[in-house]
Amino acid sequence: MTTPAEATEAAHHAGHHGYISDKDRYLARLRRIEGQARGIHRMVEEEKYCIDILTQVSALTSALRGVALGLLDDHMKHCVVDAAQLGGDEAEAKMKEASDAIARLVRS
Repeated sequence: MTTPAEATEAAHHAGHHGYISDKDRYLARLRRIEGQARGIHRMVEEEKYCIDILTQVSALTSALRGVALGLLDDHMKHCVVDAAQLGGDEAEAKMKEASDAIARLVRS
């Protein structure tokens, strides 16, 4: 019989991540973001008013931040919690990884 921690470790090594249950939602959001980026490109090509372009850049930045925060939340709820349950070096590594990711998001 496999313990929950062993199942989690096996899923981790099989390439399953915390966001996998929301993968389709993330992909849909990223497609919308791609469309927003193409729209900004088109606005520059068409020499639209700079404030209008900046407004769209702000919306794109906010959309990307939303994806990043969602991924971070999923990572904390799954990968970090699972590693903490296993303990040892893996737990410390996942905590540092999460802390570093938060620092990068704060700086951006």
